[in-house]
Parts: sequence; structure tokens; C-alpha cells
Amino acid sequence: MKTITRTVWILSLVSLFTDMASEMLYPIMPIYLKSIGFSIILIGVLEGLVEAVAGLSKGYFGQLSDSKAKRAPFVQLGYSLSAISKPMMAFFVYPLWIFFARTTDRLGKGIRTGARDAMLSAETIKSNKGKVFGFHRSMDTFGAVLGPALALVYLYFYPEDYINLFYIAFIPGVLAVVASFLLKDKKIETTSKQKKINFFSFIKYWKQSSAQYRKVVLGLLFFALFNSSDVFLLLKAKDAGLDDTWVIGIYIFYNLIYALTAFPLGSFADKIGLKKMFVFGLIIFSLVYFGMGFTTNLYVIIALFFGYGIYAAATEGISKAWITNISKEENTATAIGTYTAFQSIATMLASMLAGLIWLYFGAGVTFLVTAVATIFVIIYFLQLKPSA
Repeated sequence: MKTITRTVWILSLVSLFTDMASEMLYPIMPIYLKSIGFSIILIGVLEGLVEAVAGLSKGYFGQLSDSKAKRAPFVQLGYSLSAISKPMMAFFVYPLWIFFARTTDRLGKGIRTGARDAMLSAETIKSNKGKVFGFHRSMDTFGAVLGPALALVYLYFYPEDYINLFYIAFIPGVLAVVASFLLKDKKIETTSKQKKINFFSFIKYWKQSSAQYRKVVLGLLFFALFNSSDVFLLLKAKDAGLDDTWVIGIYIFYNLIYALTAFPLGSFADKIGLKKMFVFGLIIFSLVYFGMGFTTNLYVIIALFFGYGIYAAATEGISKAWITNISKEENTATAIGTYTAFQSIATMLASMLAGLIWLYFGAGVTFLVTAVATIFVIIYFLQLKPSA
């Protein structure tokens, strides 16, 4: 069986172009919003709300994809919405319009996530699942390297010209949409179709899912409750003495390490087991956060970002591959969607918790609490049967 199939290549290129567009805007988004009059509080409310919309919609649209026994239309619509949201941000500067544009972008992600990962899973067998998901994550993350790098170069020559960056980001977004229409659905064998699906129907899947699925996802969600936004790591780098350009540079460096190692680590995970690779990633994560909690040395922090890239490569694609291995094929999108829906909520809570700890106890305590909590997650997973 050919491991990296035509469908895997197309999905990977689509993700690369989309991430290039999104990550081109990621470093400048807070700066742009402040420049048009958004307060820090309003930015926080905006991002929290749109992430909640995206998170919950992943569960709904994942289950809808399984119910309709279709993948490609959800992938195409999801990437199309994300693409058109980029220039929308530049049209008007009213808060309500900005909220609508950001919601459109994140809703696009919610629509496509479950269907896309189910489509990836359908191109695999258990013995190469880590390799395929690792390849996809690698290509996706190369977009997160190219996007901010292009933004840095553009802003170097045209300082504070944020509006045109939104239009430029539309170009890779369109390429992603065009590529997505090359996808073709495979026939999905399904034993039953749920006639009525509401926005929260995916919660019922939790009760119907296997015990193994619930055990794995509970561990993943407990970890997500302490795995706050990467913004806190970037703030640590900023506090260590890096200026804004270098902070974006270290973010690019982290994504480059992630992109370069996701594919080989995914391949290795197929040999040693997905659970072992995921636990290895958690150990690296814990060490990184312990390091961030104790050090103020700039060079040590840069080295820790290298480790953070390894952690991401060893866990993000692997966790989804693991979930698809313990789910029925006809429920793959629902299984992924349910997990990612709950994960989005947990991640939002994690960032709120981290912000409060940082405010009242300082950066060091914030990172140490996360590191210690991760040790308990590692112990939890070590006592689970491998299953993958």
C-alpha cells in the first residue's frame, strides 16, 4: 500500500497554504486590532468567543459528516470560509464586523476538522497511521514557518502596512481552496445514519463511545486543561530580553523544528506504538515547562523552544492518529470532532487559568504548575493499555 497517497498529498498542501495564510496574520493580529481601537480586554473577549464557536462546531460538523457519509464537501466549505475571512478583516474596522470575520475564519476550521482527519484516516492502515498524520502535520506546520517569515519580510519593507497583509494572505488561502476541489470522497460504509442532529448531538457520542476512547480522551483533556496558549511562552521570551521581531523569529524557529520532526517521529511512532510516542512528547513538554519556570537565561529559553517543537511533533498528529485507531470507521469524524470540541473548551480554560496564575503569582509559578500537572498525565497514560 502506498503510504502517502494522492489524497494525503492534497490535504497536506491544502493545510500548508491555509496555515501560511493564517500564520502570516497571527503575529500582527493583536497589533492590528489595537491600531483600530480594540482594548486588550476586547481582544481577549473576541478571541475567546471565536475559539469557543470553532471548538463546539467541530463536534457538530464532525457528526454531520459521519451522518451524511461525506467528507470532501465539509473540507471544501471549511477552507473556503477561512480563505474569504482574510480580506474581510481589512474591509471595515467596526468591532461587530471584526467579530463576524474572525468567527467566519474559526467556523471554517470547525466545519473541516473532523471530516479532514477522517479523510486522512481512511488513507491509512494501523501500521502507518502515525506516519501519515505526521506527514500532514509536518506540511501544515511548514505553512506556519513560511507565513510569519513572509509577514516579517513584508513589514520590514512596509512598516505598519497591516491592511495589505490581509489581502496578501488571501492568495495562499485561495490556493488552498482550489486544491481542496481536487479531493474525491471514498464510499463510507455506515451501519446507521442519525436523522436528527443538533449542535450538541455530539455529546451523545461520548456515552455511546468505547471505554477505551473515553479513557484516552479523558487523559488528553486533562492535559489540555493545563496546556495554555503559546502566547505565554512568547511572553516569557519577551521578558528575557527579546524584541518583537525576535519573538516572532523564535516562534518561526519553534514551528520549523516541529515541521522537520513531525514526519520522522510519526514514522517512528508506528514502530514503537502511538502511546509511547505521545508519552515521550509529554515528558519533553514537562521538561520544557520546568525549564521555563526556573530560567531567565535567553539562550536556555531558545533551547527550550527547540524542545517545544519536538513535543508538538510527538503529540499533535499522534493524538488524532491514536483516536482514529480506537474508533469505528463510520464514526471517525464524530470521534475526532467530539475530542477537539472538548479540547477547545479545555484550552480556553487553560489560558484563563494561566493568565490568573501569572497575574497573582508570577510567570515561574505558571510554568511550574503546568509541568507538575503534566507529570500526573504521564502517570495516567502509562497505566493505560497500549491499544495502538
